[in-house]
Amino acid sequence: MQILIDDIKNILLESEKPSRYTGGEYGSNYSSWADFNYCMCFPDVYEVGMSNLGTKIVVESLKRSGINTDWCFTPWIDFANKLKEKNVPLFAVGSKRSLDEFDMLGFSLQYELSYTNILFMLDLANIPLKRADRTDKHPIIVCGGPCAVNPEPLADFVDIFFIGDGEYNVAEVANLLKKSKSREEFFKEASKIEGVYIPKFLNVNYNSDGTIKEFLDADGNSFKKIKKALALDLDEAPFPDKFAVSNTEAVFDRAFVEVMRGCYRGCRFCQAGFIYRPVRQKSVDTVVKQSTSIINDCGYDEISLNSLSTGDYPQLKDLIKQLKTEIPNGTTIALPSLRVDSFDNEFVQESRRSSLTFAPEAGSQRLRDVINKDVTLDEILKAASSAFEMGYFGVKLYFMLGLPTETEEDLKGIRDIAMAIKELYRGKPRKKSLTISISVSTFIPKPFTPFQWEKQVTQSEVKEKQDFLKTQLWVKGITFSYNDYFTSRLESAFARGDRRLGAVLLNAYRNGCVFDGWNNLLNKEGWDRAFSDAGVDYSWYTREFKEDEVLPWDFIDIYVDKDFLLKERHKAYSSEVTGSCLSGCKNCGLQKQCKTAQKK
Repeated sequence: MQILIDDIKNILLESEKPSRYTGGEYGSNYSSWADFNYCMCFPDVYEVGMSNLGTKIVVESLKRSGINTDWCFTPWIDFANKLKEKNVPLFAVGSKRSLDEFDMLGFSLQYELSYTNILFMLDLANIPLKRADRTDKHPIIVCGGPCAVNPEPLADFVDIFFIGDGEYNVAEVANLLKKSKSREEFFKEASKIEGVYIPKFLNVNYNSDGTIKEFLDADGNSFKKIKKALALDLDEAPFPDKFAVSNTEAVFDRAFVEVMRGCYRGCRFCQAGFIYRPVRQKSVDTVVKQSTSIINDCGYDEISLNSLSTGDYPQLKDLIKQLKTEIPNGTTIALPSLRVDSFDNEFVQESRRSSLTFAPEAGSQRLRDVINKDVTLDEILKAASSAFEMGYFGVKLYFMLGLPTETEEDLKGIRDIAMAIKELYRGKPRKKSLTISISVSTFIPKPFTPFQWEKQVTQSEVKEKQDFLKTQLWVKGITFSYNDYFTSRLESAFARGDRRLGAVLLNAYRNGCVFDGWNNLLNKEGWDRAFSDAGVDYSWYTREFKEDEVLPWDFIDIYVDKDFLLKERHKAYSSEVTGSCLSGCKNCGLQKQCKTAQKK
Protein backbone atom coordinates (compact mmCIF):
# COMPACT_ATOMS: atom_id res chain seq x y z
CA MET A 1 0.00 0.00 0.00
CA GLN A 2 1.02 3.59 -0.54
CA ILE A 3 0.94 5.81 2.52
CA LEU A 4 -0.45 9.30 1.98
CA ILE A 5 0.98 12.15 4.02
CA ASP A 6 -2.54 13.24 4.95
CA ASP A 7 -3.15 9.78 6.41
CA ILE A 8 -0.22 10.11 8.82
CA LYS A 9 -0.39 13.86 9.40
CA ASN A 10 -1.30 13.47 13.07
CA ILE A 11 1.48 10.91 13.62
CA LEU A 12 4.00 13.29 12.10
CA LEU A 13 2.83 16.22 14.20
CA GLU A 14 3.20 14.16 17.36
CA SER A 15 6.73 12.99 16.45
CA GLU A 16 9.98 14.50 17.67
CA LYS A 17 11.35 15.07 14.16
CA PRO A 18 8.71 14.71 11.43
CA SER A 19 11.25 15.61 8.75
CA ARG A 20 12.82 12.17 9.18
CA TYR A 21 9.82 10.59 7.47
CA THR A 22 8.40 13.05 4.95
CA GLY A 23 10.90 12.59 2.11
CA GLY A 24 11.14 15.22 -0.61
CA GLU A 25 14.78 16.03 0.13
CA TYR A 26 16.46 18.43 -2.26
CA GLY A 27 18.21 16.36 -4.91
CA SER A 28 16.45 13.13 -4.01
CA ASN A 29 14.87 12.54 -7.45
CA TYR A 30 12.80 9.53 -6.43
CA SER A 31 11.56 7.56 -9.43
CA SER A 32 7.99 6.44 -9.95
CA TRP A 33 6.98 2.99 -8.75
CA ALA A 34 8.28 0.43 -11.24
CA ASP A 35 7.95 -3.24 -12.11
CA PHE A 36 10.95 -3.96 -9.89
CA ASN A 37 11.81 -1.93 -6.77
CA TYR A 38 14.71 -1.97 -4.33
CA CYS A 39 14.74 -0.19 -0.97
CA MET A 40 18.01 0.70 0.75
CA CYS A 41 17.35 0.29 4.47
CA PHE A 42 19.61 1.77 7.10
CA PRO A 43 19.15 0.24 10.59
CA ASP A 44 19.53 3.50 12.48
CA VAL A 45 17.89 6.91 12.51
CA TYR A 46 17.65 9.16 9.48
CA GLU A 47 20.43 11.54 10.59
CA VAL A 48 22.92 8.69 10.86
CA GLY A 49 21.88 6.95 7.65
CA MET A 50 21.97 10.12 5.57
CA SER A 51 25.63 10.51 6.57
CA ASN A 52 26.67 7.10 5.24
CA LEU A 53 28.64 7.14 2.00
CA GLY A 54 28.67 3.39 1.29
CA THR A 55 24.90 3.18 0.89
CA LYS A 56 24.94 6.15 -1.49
CA ILE A 57 27.49 4.37 -3.67
CA VAL A 58 25.41 1.17 -3.81
CA VAL A 59 22.23 3.10 -4.65
CA GLU A 60 24.10 4.90 -7.44
CA SER A 61 25.21 1.55 -8.90
CA LEU A 62 21.62 0.26 -8.75
CA LYS A 63 20.26 3.34 -10.51
CA ARG A 64 22.89 3.10 -13.25
CA SER A 65 21.84 -0.50 -13.90
CA GLY A 66 18.19 0.48 -14.25
CA ILE A 67 16.91 -0.54 -10.81
CA ASN A 68 14.33 1.73 -9.18
CA THR A 69 15.51 2.58 -5.64
CA ASP A 70 14.15 4.17 -2.50
CA TRP A 71 15.28 4.66 1.12
CA CYS A 72 14.10 3.73 4.58
CA PHE A 73 15.61 4.37 8.01
CA THR A 74 14.77 2.99 11.43
CA PRO A 75 11.99 5.17 12.83
CA TRP A 76 12.52 6.56 16.31
CA ILE A 77 10.50 4.97 19.10
CA ASP A 78 7.83 7.69 19.16
CA PHE A 79 7.03 7.38 15.46
CA ALA A 80 7.29 3.57 15.48
CA ASN A 81 4.82 3.27 18.36
CA LYS A 82 2.33 5.49 16.53
CA LEU A 83 2.68 3.37 13.37
CA LYS A 84 1.83 0.27 15.41
CA GLU A 85 -1.03 2.01 17.17
CA LYS A 86 -2.58 3.18 13.88
CA ASN A 87 -1.76 -0.11 12.08
CA VAL A 88 0.32 1.71 9.47
CA PRO A 89 3.18 -0.36 7.98
CA LEU A 90 6.72 1.02 7.81
CA PHE A 91 7.25 2.72 4.46
CA ALA A 92 10.01 4.07 2.22
CA VAL A 93 10.54 7.82 2.47
CA GLY A 94 10.33 8.56 -1.26
CA SER A 95 7.50 6.49 -2.69
CA LYS A 96 5.69 6.09 0.68
CA ARG A 97 5.20 2.44 -0.26
CA SER A 98 5.10 -0.18 2.47
CA LEU A 99 8.40 -2.10 2.69
CA ASP A 100 6.63 -5.42 2.14
CA GLU A 101 5.78 -4.33 -1.42
CA PHE A 102 9.42 -4.04 -2.51
CA ASP A 103 11.12 -6.85 -4.36
CA MET A 104 14.36 -6.51 -2.43
CA LEU A 105 15.32 -4.80 0.85
CA GLY A 106 19.01 -4.08 1.39
CA PHE A 107 20.33 -3.46 4.91
CA SER A 108 23.69 -1.85 5.62
CA LEU A 109 25.61 -3.58 8.43
CA GLN A 110 27.83 -0.88 9.90
CA TYR A 111 27.63 -1.82 13.58
CA GLU A 112 26.80 -5.04 15.43
CA LEU A 113 24.52 -3.23 17.87
CA SER A 114 22.17 -2.27 15.03
CA TYR A 115 21.10 -5.88 14.39
CA THR A 116 17.89 -5.71 16.45
CA ASN A 117 16.90 -2.65 14.43
CA ILE A 118 16.77 -4.85 11.33
CA LEU A 119 14.21 -7.08 13.03
CA PHE A 120 12.40 -3.96 14.24
CA MET A 121 12.06 -2.62 10.69
CA LEU A 122 10.91 -5.97 9.28
CA ASP A 123 8.35 -6.30 12.05
CA LEU A 124 7.02 -2.78 11.50
CA ALA A 125 6.57 -3.68 7.82
CA ASN A 126 4.68 -6.90 8.67
CA ILE A 127 7.43 -9.05 7.14
CA PRO A 128 8.20 -12.37 8.91
CA LEU A 129 11.50 -12.03 10.77
CA LYS A 130 12.98 -15.44 10.00
CA ARG A 131 13.79 -16.27 6.39
CA ALA A 132 12.33 -19.77 6.86
CA ASP A 133 8.94 -18.18 7.54
CA ARG A 134 8.90 -15.95 4.47
CA THR A 135 7.36 -16.93 1.14
CA ASP A 136 7.81 -15.85 -2.47
CA LYS A 137 5.42 -12.96 -1.88
CA HIS A 138 7.84 -11.34 0.57
CA PRO A 139 10.87 -9.23 -0.39
CA ILE A 140 14.32 -10.78 -0.63
CA ILE A 141 16.32 -9.54 2.38
CA VAL A 142 19.97 -8.75 1.64
CA CYS A 143 22.77 -7.29 3.74
CA GLY A 144 26.20 -5.83 3.07
CA GLY A 145 28.76 -3.61 4.72
CA PRO A 146 31.75 -4.19 7.02
CA CYS A 147 29.92 -6.41 9.52
CA ALA A 148 28.92 -8.79 6.73
CA VAL A 149 32.40 -10.36 6.85
CA ASN A 150 30.96 -12.42 9.71
CA PRO A 151 27.36 -12.89 8.61
CA GLU A 152 26.48 -15.87 10.81
CA PRO A 153 24.68 -14.15 13.73
CA LEU A 154 22.12 -12.91 11.17
CA ALA A 155 21.97 -16.12 9.12
CA ASP A 156 18.46 -17.02 10.35
CA PHE A 157 17.01 -13.73 9.09
CA VAL A 158 18.82 -12.78 5.87
CA ASP A 159 18.51 -14.33 2.41
CA ILE A 160 21.74 -12.99 0.89
CA PHE A 161 24.91 -11.36 2.21
CA PHE A 162 27.25 -9.30 0.04
CA ILE A 163 30.87 -9.78 1.08
CA GLY A 164 33.33 -7.07 0.08
CA ASP A 165 32.79 -4.13 -2.26
CA GLY A 166 29.21 -3.66 -3.41
CA GLU A 167 29.69 -1.41 -6.44
CA TYR A 168 28.74 -4.11 -8.91
CA ASN A 169 27.40 -7.33 -7.38
CA VAL A 170 24.38 -5.80 -5.61
CA ALA A 171 23.06 -4.49 -8.92
CA GLU A 172 23.92 -7.76 -10.63
CA VAL A 173 21.92 -9.74 -8.08
CA ALA A 174 18.98 -7.31 -8.23
CA ASN A 175 18.84 -7.61 -12.02
CA LEU A 176 19.09 -11.39 -11.72
CA LEU A 177 16.06 -11.45 -9.42
CA LYS A 178 14.25 -9.13 -11.81
CA LYS A 179 14.50 -11.62 -14.68
CA SER A 180 14.44 -14.95 -12.78
CA LYS A 181 11.46 -17.24 -13.28
CA SER A 182 11.56 -18.65 -9.75
CA ARG A 183 13.18 -17.99 -6.39
CA GLU A 184 14.88 -21.38 -6.52
CA GLU A 185 16.50 -20.53 -9.85
CA PHE A 186 17.43 -17.09 -8.56
CA PHE A 187 19.27 -18.32 -5.46
CA LYS A 188 21.11 -20.97 -7.44
CA GLU A 189 22.38 -18.45 -9.99
CA ALA A 190 23.05 -15.72 -7.41
CA SER A 191 25.35 -18.05 -5.48
CA LYS A 192 27.70 -18.09 -8.49
CA ILE A 193 28.32 -14.31 -8.30
CA GLU A 194 31.51 -13.15 -6.60
CA GLY A 195 31.00 -11.96 -3.05
CA VAL A 196 27.51 -13.46 -2.69
CA TYR A 197 26.80 -15.68 0.32
CA ILE A 198 23.46 -17.44 0.69
CA PRO A 199 23.18 -18.84 4.23
CA LYS A 200 20.55 -21.48 3.43
CA PHE A 201 23.18 -23.26 1.32
CA LEU A 202 25.55 -23.63 4.31
CA ASN A 203 25.27 -26.31 6.99
CA VAL A 204 27.36 -26.04 10.16
CA ASN A 205 28.45 -29.09 12.15
CA TYR A 206 29.72 -28.69 15.71
CA ASN A 207 32.09 -30.66 17.91
CA SER A 208 30.98 -31.96 21.29
CA ASP A 209 32.81 -29.08 23.02
CA GLY A 210 30.72 -26.49 21.12
CA THR A 211 33.39 -25.45 18.63
CA ILE A 212 32.70 -25.66 14.91
CA LYS A 213 33.69 -28.94 13.25
CA GLU A 214 33.07 -28.14 9.58
CA PHE A 215 31.09 -26.22 6.98
CA LEU A 216 29.16 -28.32 4.47
CA ASP A 217 27.04 -27.48 1.43
CA ALA A 218 23.56 -28.84 0.73
CA ASP A 219 25.05 -32.03 -0.77
CA GLY A 220 27.21 -32.76 2.26
CA ASN A 221 30.43 -31.66 0.59
CA SER A 222 32.92 -29.18 1.99
CA PHE A 223 31.51 -25.69 1.51
CA LYS A 224 33.30 -23.66 -1.14
CA LYS A 225 34.71 -20.45 0.30
CA ILE A 226 33.01 -17.15 -0.53
CA LYS A 227 35.56 -14.77 -2.03
CA LYS A 228 34.95 -11.10 -1.33
CA ALA A 229 34.06 -8.83 -4.24
CA LEU A 230 36.69 -6.29 -5.24
CA ALA A 231 36.28 -3.00 -7.08
CA LEU A 232 39.85 -2.48 -8.19
CA ASP A 233 39.43 0.71 -10.25
CA LEU A 234 37.73 3.39 -8.14
CA ASP A 235 38.03 5.95 -10.93
CA GLU A 236 35.65 3.86 -13.03
CA ALA A 237 33.46 2.60 -10.18
CA PRO A 238 29.99 4.09 -9.66
CA PHE A 239 29.95 7.17 -7.45
CA PRO A 240 27.12 9.72 -7.09
CA ASP A 241 27.65 13.15 -8.62
CA LYS A 242 25.16 14.65 -6.19
CA PHE A 243 23.57 13.81 -2.86
CA ALA A 244 20.09 14.17 -1.48
CA VAL A 245 20.34 16.95 1.12
CA SER A 246 18.79 15.78 4.37
CA ASN A 247 15.68 17.50 5.69
CA THR A 248 17.11 17.69 9.20
CA GLU A 249 20.74 18.15 10.14
CA ALA A 250 22.64 14.92 9.55
CA VAL A 251 25.37 13.66 11.87
CA PHE A 252 27.91 14.63 9.20
CA ASP A 253 26.14 17.46 7.45
CA ARG A 254 28.60 18.00 4.61
CA ALA A 255 29.69 16.66 1.27
CA PHE A 256 32.12 13.76 1.26
CA VAL A 257 34.20 12.03 -1.36
CA GLU A 258 36.18 8.84 -0.99
CA VAL A 259 39.80 9.46 -2.03
CA MET A 260 41.21 6.05 -1.18
CA ARG A 261 39.98 2.65 0.01
CA GLY A 262 42.03 0.45 2.30
CA CYS A 263 44.97 1.27 4.53
CA TYR A 264 48.72 0.63 4.31
CA ARG A 265 49.30 0.55 8.06
CA GLY A 266 48.19 -2.89 9.28
CA CYS A 267 47.25 -2.01 12.88
CA ARG A 268 46.62 -5.40 14.42
CA PHE A 269 43.33 -4.48 16.10
CA CYS A 270 41.79 -2.74 13.07
CA GLN A 271 39.30 -4.81 11.10
CA ALA A 272 38.78 -2.17 8.41
CA GLY A 273 42.51 -2.12 7.69
CA PHE A 274 42.39 -5.78 6.68
CA ILE A 275 38.95 -6.31 5.13
CA TYR A 276 39.36 -3.31 2.79
CA ARG A 277 42.73 -4.40 1.43
CA PRO A 278 44.26 -3.80 -1.05
CA VAL A 279 44.70 -0.03 -1.04
CA ARG A 280 43.07 1.58 -4.06
CA GLN A 281 43.34 5.27 -4.84
CA LYS A 282 41.31 7.62 -6.96
CA SER A 283 43.16 10.02 -9.22
CA VAL A 284 43.32 13.70 -8.29
CA ASP A 285 41.21 14.54 -11.35
CA THR A 286 38.47 12.12 -10.31
CA VAL A 287 38.33 13.41 -6.72
CA VAL A 288 38.23 17.03 -7.90
CA LYS A 289 35.51 16.27 -10.44
CA GLN A 290 33.35 14.43 -7.92
CA SER A 291 33.91 17.05 -5.20
CA THR A 292 33.03 20.03 -7.37
CA SER A 293 29.94 18.29 -8.73
CA ILE A 294 28.57 17.56 -5.26
CA ILE A 295 29.44 21.00 -3.85
CA ASN A 296 27.94 22.85 -6.80
CA ASP A 297 24.77 20.77 -6.84
CA CYS A 298 24.11 20.48 -3.10
CA GLY A 299 25.38 23.81 -1.79
CA TYR A 300 27.46 22.38 1.06
CA ASP A 301 30.19 24.65 2.45
CA GLU A 302 32.44 21.75 3.48
CA ILE A 303 33.90 18.82 1.58
CA SER A 304 35.35 15.89 3.51
CA LEU A 305 38.10 13.81 1.87
CA ASN A 306 37.39 10.35 3.26
CA SER A 307 39.52 7.27 3.70
CA LEU A 308 40.88 5.16 6.54
CA SER A 309 44.07 7.26 6.49
CA THR A 310 43.72 10.31 4.26
CA GLY A 311 47.24 11.51 5.09
CA ASP A 312 48.60 8.48 3.23
CA TYR A 313 47.03 9.60 -0.04
CA PRO A 314 50.25 10.20 -2.03
CA GLN A 315 49.03 13.30 -3.88
CA LEU A 316 47.20 14.96 -1.00
CA LYS A 317 48.95 18.33 -1.31
CA ASP A 318 48.34 18.45 -5.06
CA LEU A 319 44.72 17.47 -4.48
CA ILE A 320 44.16 20.24 -1.92
CA LYS A 321 45.85 22.79 -4.17
CA GLN A 322 43.66 21.85 -7.16
CA LEU A 323 40.49 21.71 -5.07
CA LYS A 324 41.09 25.25 -3.83
CA THR A 325 41.00 26.50 -7.41
CA GLU A 326 37.84 24.57 -8.32
CA ILE A 327 35.47 24.75 -5.35
CA PRO A 328 33.71 27.99 -4.31
CA ASN A 329 35.56 30.39 -2.02
CA GLY A 330 34.79 29.78 1.62
CA THR A 331 34.37 26.04 1.21
CA THR A 332 36.21 24.13 3.94
CA ILE A 333 38.27 21.07 3.06
CA ALA A 334 38.02 18.56 5.92
CA LEU A 335 40.60 15.82 6.43
CA PRO A 336 38.96 13.52 8.98
CA SER A 337 41.40 10.61 8.98
CA LEU A 338 44.86 12.09 9.44
CA ARG A 339 47.37 10.02 11.36
CA VAL A 340 49.74 11.76 13.74
CA ASP A 341 52.76 11.01 11.54
CA SER A 342 51.11 12.40 8.38
CA PHE A 343 50.39 15.81 9.88
CA ASP A 344 51.86 19.08 8.71
CA ASN A 345 50.87 22.74 8.99
CA GLU A 346 49.12 22.83 5.63
CA PHE A 347 46.76 20.04 6.66
CA VAL A 348 46.12 21.61 10.04
CA GLN A 349 45.09 24.83 8.31
CA GLU A 350 42.59 22.99 6.16
CA SER A 351 40.80 21.47 9.16
CA ARG A 352 39.82 24.87 10.63
CA ARG A 353 38.75 23.56 14.00
CA SER A 354 39.48 24.56 17.57
CA SER A 355 40.44 21.04 18.57
CA LEU A 356 42.34 18.26 16.83
CA THR A 357 41.97 14.52 17.27
CA PHE A 358 44.84 12.08 17.62
CA ALA A 359 44.55 8.33 18.17
CA PRO A 360 47.71 6.95 19.77
CA GLU A 361 45.57 3.94 20.85
CA ALA A 362 48.12 2.87 23.49
CA GLY A 363 49.99 4.79 26.17
CA SER A 364 53.45 3.26 25.83
CA GLN A 365 55.73 2.70 22.88
CA ARG A 366 55.96 -0.99 23.79
CA LEU A 367 52.20 -1.45 23.52
CA ARG A 368 52.03 0.60 20.32
CA ASP A 369 54.60 -1.81 18.91
CA VAL A 370 52.44 -4.73 20.02
CA ILE A 371 49.48 -3.40 18.04
CA ASN A 372 51.68 -2.30 15.11
CA LYS A 373 50.68 1.34 15.64
CA ASP A 374 53.93 2.68 14.28
CA VAL A 375 53.74 6.10 15.96
CA THR A 376 56.17 7.57 18.48
CA LEU A 377 55.76 10.12 21.26
CA ASP A 378 58.00 12.51 19.34
CA GLU A 379 55.63 12.32 16.36
CA ILE A 380 52.63 12.95 18.61
CA LEU A 381 54.30 16.02 20.11
CA LYS A 382 55.41 17.27 16.71
CA ALA A 383 51.83 17.07 15.41
CA ALA A 384 50.53 18.82 18.52
CA SER A 385 53.14 21.54 18.15
CA SER A 386 52.07 22.16 14.55
CA ALA A 387 48.48 22.50 15.68
CA PHE A 388 49.35 24.88 18.52
CA GLU A 389 51.37 27.09 16.19
CA MET A 390 48.23 27.43 14.03
CA GLY A 391 46.21 28.60 17.02
CA TYR A 392 44.60 25.35 18.16
CA PHE A 393 43.95 25.04 21.89
CA GLY A 394 42.24 21.66 22.23
CA VAL A 395 43.42 18.09 21.76
CA LYS A 396 41.32 14.92 21.76
CA LEU A 397 43.18 11.69 22.40
CA TYR A 398 41.74 8.23 21.77
CA PHE A 399 43.06 5.09 23.43
CA MET A 400 42.01 1.48 23.88
CA LEU A 401 41.85 -0.41 27.13
CA GLY A 402 42.40 -4.15 27.52
CA LEU A 403 44.75 -4.65 24.57
CA PRO A 404 46.76 -7.90 24.54
CA THR A 405 49.78 -7.80 26.94
CA GLU A 406 48.62 -4.50 28.50
CA THR A 407 50.14 -3.64 31.88
CA GLU A 408 49.72 -0.87 34.43
CA GLU A 409 52.77 0.85 32.98
CA ASP A 410 51.05 1.04 29.61
CA LEU A 411 48.07 2.73 31.26
CA LYS A 412 50.36 5.18 33.05
CA GLY A 413 51.69 6.08 29.61
CA ILE A 414 48.33 7.66 28.76
CA ARG A 415 48.93 10.23 31.49
CA ASP A 416 52.54 10.68 30.31
CA ILE A 417 51.37 11.61 26.80
CA ALA A 418 48.80 14.07 28.17
CA MET A 419 51.30 15.72 30.50
CA ALA A 420 53.89 15.99 27.71
CA ILE A 421 51.33 17.79 25.54
CA LYS A 422 50.44 20.12 28.45
CA GLU A 423 54.12 20.93 28.95
CA LEU A 424 54.55 21.60 25.24
CA TYR A 425 51.61 24.01 25.26
CA ARG A 426 53.00 25.85 28.30
CA GLY A 427 56.29 26.36 26.51
CA LYS A 428 55.04 29.52 24.79
CA PRO A 429 52.58 32.30 25.65
CA ARG A 430 49.05 31.34 24.54
CA LYS A 431 45.80 33.31 24.34
CA LYS A 432 43.65 30.44 25.64
CA SER A 433 43.99 27.60 28.11
CA LEU A 434 44.65 24.14 26.74
CA THR A 435 41.94 21.48 26.99
CA ILE A 436 42.75 17.79 26.61
CA SER A 437 39.96 15.27 26.20
CA ILE A 438 40.93 11.64 26.69
CA SER A 439 38.55 8.91 25.57
CA VAL A 440 39.24 5.26 26.29
CA SER A 441 37.24 2.42 24.74
CA THR A 442 37.39 -1.27 25.56
CA PHE A 443 39.27 -3.39 23.03
CA ILE A 444 37.03 -5.67 20.95
CA PRO A 445 38.63 -8.58 19.07
CA LYS A 446 37.34 -8.58 15.50
CA PRO A 447 37.30 -11.16 12.67
CA PHE A 448 40.04 -11.04 10.04
CA THR A 449 42.56 -9.30 12.30
CA PRO A 450 45.66 -10.68 14.00
CA PHE A 451 43.77 -10.27 17.29
CA GLN A 452 40.72 -12.28 16.18
CA TRP A 453 41.73 -15.08 18.58
CA GLU A 454 42.16 -12.84 21.64
CA LYS A 455 40.16 -12.95 24.85
CA GLN A 456 38.24 -9.81 25.71
CA VAL A 457 38.95 -8.43 29.17
CA THR A 458 36.29 -9.08 31.80
CA GLN A 459 34.02 -6.52 33.42
CA SER A 460 35.98 -6.57 36.69
CA GLU A 461 39.26 -6.09 34.83
CA VAL A 462 37.82 -3.17 32.87
CA LYS A 463 36.50 -1.49 36.02
CA GLU A 464 39.87 -1.85 37.70
CA LYS A 465 41.64 -0.30 34.74
CA GLN A 466 39.10 2.52 34.43
CA ASP A 467 39.37 3.33 38.14
CA PHE A 468 43.15 3.40 37.86
CA LEU A 469 42.96 5.83 34.95
CA LYS A 470 40.54 8.06 36.86
CA THR A 471 43.19 8.60 39.51
CA GLN A 472 45.94 9.08 36.93
CA LEU A 473 43.98 11.64 34.90
CA TRP A 474 42.57 13.71 37.76
CA VAL A 475 44.41 16.74 36.38
CA LYS A 476 43.19 20.27 35.70
CA GLY A 477 42.49 20.78 32.00
CA ILE A 478 42.05 17.05 31.30
CA THR A 479 38.68 15.37 30.88
CA PHE A 480 38.40 11.59 30.86
CA SER A 481 35.61 9.50 29.36
CA TYR A 482 35.11 5.81 28.72
CA ASN A 483 32.49 3.54 27.24
CA ASP A 484 30.13 1.15 28.95
CA TYR A 485 31.50 -2.38 29.28
CA PHE A 486 28.15 -4.03 28.56
CA THR A 487 28.00 -2.67 25.01
CA SER A 488 31.61 -3.68 24.37
CA ARG A 489 30.90 -7.24 25.48
CA LEU A 490 27.74 -7.37 23.37
CA GLU A 491 29.57 -6.04 20.33
CA SER A 492 32.36 -8.56 20.87
CA ALA A 493 29.90 -11.46 21.06
CA PHE A 494 28.16 -10.55 17.81
CA ALA A 495 31.40 -9.62 16.04
CA ARG A 496 32.77 -13.15 16.62
CA GLY A 497 29.48 -15.00 16.89
CA ASP A 498 28.06 -17.96 14.99
CA ARG A 499 24.51 -18.66 13.85
CA ARG A 500 23.54 -19.93 17.32
CA LEU A 501 23.26 -16.24 18.22
CA GLY A 502 20.21 -15.98 15.97
CA ALA A 503 18.03 -17.31 18.81
CA VAL A 504 19.58 -14.77 21.18
CA LEU A 505 18.93 -11.92 18.75
CA LEU A 506 15.30 -12.93 18.27
CA ASN A 507 14.80 -13.24 22.04
CA ALA A 508 16.37 -9.83 22.60
CA TYR A 509 14.10 -8.16 20.07
CA ARG A 510 11.05 -9.80 21.63
CA ASN A 511 12.30 -8.53 25.00
CA GLY A 512 12.11 -4.98 23.65
CA CYS A 513 15.75 -4.48 22.69
CA VAL A 514 16.10 -1.90 19.90
CA PHE A 515 18.56 0.94 19.29
CA ASP A 516 21.13 -0.96 21.35
CA GLY A 517 23.88 1.45 20.33
CA TRP A 518 22.02 4.31 22.03
CA ASN A 519 22.94 4.39 25.73
CA ASN A 520 19.60 5.76 26.85
CA LEU A 521 17.75 2.87 25.20
CA LEU A 522 20.12 -0.02 25.97
CA ASN A 523 18.07 -2.77 27.62
CA LYS A 524 20.66 -4.74 29.59
CA GLU A 525 18.12 -6.90 31.40
CA GLY A 526 16.47 -7.79 28.09
CA TRP A 527 19.79 -8.89 26.61
CA ASP A 528 20.82 -10.91 29.68
CA ARG A 529 17.48 -12.71 29.60
CA ALA A 530 17.83 -13.30 25.84
CA PHE A 531 21.15 -15.09 26.29
CA SER A 532 19.90 -17.06 29.29
CA ASP A 533 16.68 -18.21 27.60
CA ALA A 534 18.64 -19.34 24.53
CA GLY A 535 21.08 -21.28 26.69
CA VAL A 536 23.99 -19.23 25.38
CA ASP A 537 26.77 -17.69 27.47
CA TYR A 538 28.40 -14.39 26.56
CA SER A 539 31.78 -15.78 27.61
CA TRP A 540 31.75 -18.39 24.83
CA TYR A 541 32.25 -15.58 22.33
CA THR A 542 34.53 -13.35 24.43
CA ARG A 543 36.93 -16.17 25.35
CA GLU A 544 40.32 -16.72 23.76
CA PHE A 545 39.77 -18.76 20.61
CA LYS A 546 42.16 -21.63 19.98
CA GLU A 547 44.49 -21.05 17.06
CA ASP A 548 43.61 -24.38 15.46
CA GLU A 549 39.82 -24.18 15.85
CA VAL A 550 37.44 -23.44 12.98
CA LEU A 551 36.26 -19.85 13.30
CA PRO A 552 32.65 -18.94 12.45
CA TRP A 553 33.81 -16.80 9.52
CA ASP A 554 36.42 -19.20 8.11
CA PHE A 555 34.29 -19.91 5.03
CA ILE A 556 34.77 -16.27 3.96
CA ASP A 557 37.88 -15.41 1.93
CA ILE A 558 38.98 -11.76 2.08
CA TYR A 559 42.26 -12.74 0.33
CA VAL A 560 44.31 -12.08 3.49
CA ASP A 561 45.88 -15.40 4.49
CA LYS A 562 44.94 -16.78 7.91
CA ASP A 563 48.58 -17.83 8.36
CA PHE A 564 49.64 -14.20 7.87
CA LEU A 565 47.22 -13.06 10.58
CA LEU A 566 48.54 -15.77 12.89
CA LYS A 567 52.15 -14.71 12.29
CA GLU A 568 51.15 -11.13 13.05
CA ARG A 569 49.62 -12.28 16.33
CA HIS A 570 52.85 -14.00 17.31
CA LYS A 571 54.87 -10.93 16.34
CA ALA A 572 52.59 -8.84 18.56
CA TYR A 573 53.53 -10.93 21.60
CA SER A 574 57.18 -10.27 20.76
CA SER A 575 56.49 -6.52 20.40
CA GLU A 576 57.74 -6.80 16.82
CA VAL A 577 56.62 -4.08 14.42
CA THR A 578 55.70 -5.10 10.88
CA GLY A 579 55.22 -1.54 9.72
CA SER A 580 53.38 -0.12 6.77
CA CYS A 581 52.89 -1.73 3.37
CA LEU A 582 54.66 1.34 1.98
CA SER A 583 57.91 0.10 3.52
CA GLY A 584 57.65 -3.08 1.45
CA CYS A 585 55.10 -5.78 0.69
CA LYS A 586 54.32 -7.93 3.74
CA ASN A 587 52.98 -10.86 1.66
CA CYS A 588 49.56 -10.89 3.32
CA GLY A 589 48.00 -12.81 0.42
CA LEU A 590 46.71 -9.91 -1.67
CA GLN A 591 49.77 -9.46 -3.84
CA LYS A 592 47.94 -10.30 -7.08
CA GLN A 593 45.34 -7.61 -6.46
CA CYS A 594 47.60 -4.97 -4.90
CA LYS A 595 49.22 -2.34 -7.13
CA THR A 596 51.62 -1.31 -4.37
CA ALA A 597 52.94 -4.86 -4.09
CA GLN A 598 53.28 -5.15 -7.86
CA LYS A 599 55.48 -2.03 -7.97
CA LYS A 600 58.02 -3.52 -5.57
